[in-house]
Amino acid sequence: MVWEHVHYEVMKNEESSLLTKTQLAESLKKAMSDKPLSKITVSALVADSHVNRKTFYYHFADINALLEWMLYQEAVQVVAQFDLVNDYEDAIRFVVHYVQENTHILNCAYDTLGREGLKNFFYYDFTALMTRIISEREKELRLSGRVPQEFEKFLCHFFTEAIAGMLVNGFKGLAAGEMDDSERSVDAVIAHFSVVMETLPDMLRRGVREE
Repeated sequence: MVWEHVHYEVMKNEESSLLTKTQLAESLKKAMSDKPLSKITVSALVADSHVNRKTFYYHFADINALLEWMLYQEAVQVVAQFDLVNDYEDAIRFVVHYVQENTHILNCAYDTLGREGLKNFFYYDFTALMTRIISEREKELRLSGRVPQEFEKFLCHFFTEAIAGMLVNGFKGLAAGEMDDSERSVDAVIAHFSVVMETLPDMLRRGVREE
């Protein structure tokens, strides 16, 4: 009974924490719709979320940390749930649609953090996803343990840069009017990315160390 009570309290606290983080994220999205990230204050966010500053800093080190959590929850975590080996086109379609629907937020972050700064927001999490894809491809091709780790890291970096760069280029193109948000444009992005992804098996075969 004691363990069940403790478990219940932990679950309740986690749910409460998630709710608070979500409220703060919604306040941040609202604020980013009409002002640059550098002009948004913690005071404004906590007032809109009806929490205090202590609560904010209990959950996040700063506003950038809140932004990173928001992007992870809304994009990276969702992408991780796809079958990235067999259904990566669906994952890319989701990412492109997310970029289309949140261009103003991403553009706001870009203006404050710069291209490399925003790419770094995505880089760590997409590196983990790409590592998983490479590992699963190696299993399919029966190459597990035969590709040097150094080459695996190179491929991971190469493809992660492509994904992160695609995200940044996508929303900057939309913001500048250089790219429309039609389904045809989405299909074009997926087709281009698919060509790149289809090179992975051959790259892995070429990277196999000699026995």
